[in-house]
Amino acid sequence: MTPSTTRNTAWQVVRFGLVGVVNTGTYYGLYLLLGLWVPYIAAHVLAFALSMVGSFFLTSYFTYRTRPTWKKFLLFPLTNAANFVITTVGVYVLVDLMDVDSTYAPLIAAAAAIPVTFVLSRTIMLGPDTTRTRESLTESTETVAAK
Repeated sequence: MTPSTTRNTAWQVVRFGLVGVVNTGTYYGLYLLLGLWVPYIAAHVLAFALSMVGSFFLTSYFTYRTRPTWKKFLLFPLTNAANFVITTVGVYVLVDLMDVDSTYAPLIAAAAAIPVTFVLSRTIMLGPDTTRTRESLTESTETVAAK
């Protein structure tokens, strides 16, 4: 990885975290607001769906600075599915197998899911070979310039 690529990835991680904070706040605000008119489970599902749409556009425009497409939009829920599976398995392992207090287990499991969710969202938004392609292009340009 070149220093430029490393720096770019580091900023993507920071922006990814910020989008996560905004998304969580959006979900919770919508959940509370919708809960005034519909049962809590409906409020949860609607708030979750709406915040995921918002998260998609923030992730696209702000985190990775890429154009949203229908393909990316349809693949984006995989990041939430992966997060759900990792945190659910993580909570089970931490509480039932490692005897971690159930109050803290979800926080630990959520933290463990962040790297996987980041890599998955980056792959969906930028494509699987984005880093390699950029590095190869940089190396090719440097090789040509050196000759």
